[in-house]
Amino acid sequence: MASPGSGFWSFASEDGSGDPENPGTARAWCQVAQKFTGGIGNKLCALLYGDAEKPAESGGIQPPKATSRKAPCACNQKPCSCPKAGVNYAFLHATDLLPACDGERPTLAFLQDVMDILLQYVVKSFDRSTKVIDFHYPNELLQEYNWGLADQPQNLEEILMHCQTTLKYAIKTGHPRYFNQLSTGLDMVGLAADWLTSTANTNMFTYEIAPVFVLLEYVTLKKMREIIGWPGGSGDGIFSPGGAISNMYAMLIARFKMFPEVKEKGMAAVPRLIAFTSEHSHFSLKKGAAALGIGTDSVILIKCDERGKMIPSDLERRILEAKQKGFVPFLVSATAGTTVYGAFDPLLAVADICKKYKIWMHVDAAWGGGLLMSRKHKWKLSGVERANSVTWNPHKMMGVPLQCSALLVREEGLMQSCNQMHASYLFQQDKHYDLSYDTGDKALQCGRHVDVFKLWLMWRAKGTTGFEAHIDKCLELAEYLYNIIKNRAGYEMVFDGKPQHTNVCFWYVPPSLRVLDNNEEKMSRLSKVAPVIKARMMEYGTTMVSYQPLGDKVNFFRMVISNPAATHQDIDFLIEEIERLGQDL
Repeated sequence: MASPGSGFWSFASEDGSGDPENPGTARAWCQVAQKFTGGIGNKLCALLYGDAEKPAESGGIQPPKATSRKAPCACNQKPCSCPKAGVNYAFLHATDLLPACDGERPTLAFLQDVMDILLQYVVKSFDRSTKVIDFHYPNELLQEYNWGLADQPQNLEEILMHCQTTLKYAIKTGHPRYFNQLSTGLDMVGLAADWLTSTANTNMFTYEIAPVFVLLEYVTLKKMREIIGWPGGSGDGIFSPGGAISNMYAMLIARFKMFPEVKEKGMAAVPRLIAFTSEHSHFSLKKGAAALGIGTDSVILIKCDERGKMIPSDLERRILEAKQKGFVPFLVSATAGTTVYGAFDPLLAVADICKKYKIWMHVDAAWGGGLLMSRKHKWKLSGVERANSVTWNPHKMMGVPLQCSALLVREEGLMQSCNQMHASYLFQQDKHYDLSYDTGDKALQCGRHVDVFKLWLMWRAKGTTGFEAHIDKCLELAEYLYNIIKNRAGYEMVFDGKPQHTNVCFWYVPPSLRVLDNNEEKMSRLSKVAPVIKARMMEYGTTMVSYQPLGDKVNFFRMVISNPAATHQDIDFLIEEIERLGQDL
């Protein structure tokens, strides 16, 4: 594939040249974006660069009144000439919007009102005085609103009400006190990019229908491969619908590399294949094996040490056992940032074993890949450059809006050989441009969402140094939490030592349990503490943090931080809230 080159599409250098935050550069992008989005692009750029009205900063979103209303007009011109003039949503339906004749004015008014709803929600997401969640039980929500689908259309006033109601009960995942999942935060540039992507509404399978997006995917994946450490960013890759699918791609390609005949003849033509991964690895490895016909029994779980890291000696032992049984080891999936402990497997030792036994080495860095952006923390992935494939989810540690997951492959052309089906109605061989940019045939999907633009635009806006600052801050907040609770009364750490990632795993032990011996009764009672505190958090709406059991360990809290909006004060609040909600248990 010919390189798109440097210049407009490339990323800013770390020395600040070509500064992406320069207003001229940013507005230059707007000019390009407007070519593809028209009036919506103008509106979006006005919102980004301060030329539009600011969203209201009043109280929480209230559902609109049932009475019919006209869209409010904010212009000062008399007579009024703005798009909202004379628009009454009670008498309008979707059929009155573009492409309807004379549909431009109601369309602009309607979309501006939708935008107002969204902007109010965005502002409230960062307001610590608002709830993280307005929790209702499923049966309550089902009974309180009519969510059913009808034969007849509703008017646009009702449609706007549905937008408000949906956001009223949505979880504010951008709230500084939302710590429940690995994907948290709400980046403004990423959000703008997502809006633009939906406006463009195209597919990623050919250059002819997604020229800019295809080029951006090429540029971005190449940059990610360079950061991994593959010479010149060589190799291949694709954005997929999440880390689970990226991991399955790795398994699929590893199998094809060893037994290319499996593509036509299926699993009956190959011997019993065995994959290896740690006992703390993501469940997607087994799901992928099930989906590919390899079978979950063919995924061997390798023992971990007390910190959750794969033990290389056990990996080698299990590989030799499989070979002695006549099975064929074909993939080792090491984890860089496990889901619960945030552990990093010893990649250099794993790479040595994979090289010794000629096994494909995959690194699931869905959670930990973002640390490659940090000069302070990237050592934790030492050896990743020796992998044959890497999963990396920017929608986790890097804060890109969901979804954004990449599968990177060291050998160029292998994905294409593995997956291509030569559909002649899409991938004609006599097109008038370089066919290497028709990337759709290397994907399992036909229809593929544009996931790259959010990452690319954020990278231009933040630069690599901006991502580095984001990641370093989140790691520092995790260390701050650890230092507070490690010797605090009522807290017990799940494992000793400072966490390697932002995962901080601990038990909160209420006063009533602190006097008990560490016996079965105490463990039974302790297992109920985290679920009750979590339920109370949700009912009060003050914060959210996850919990789980693991192995022989009863339910414990797993705190993760990936939202750069969080501060030391939010960590202090979390500790105080856990104690407030759990002291009577």
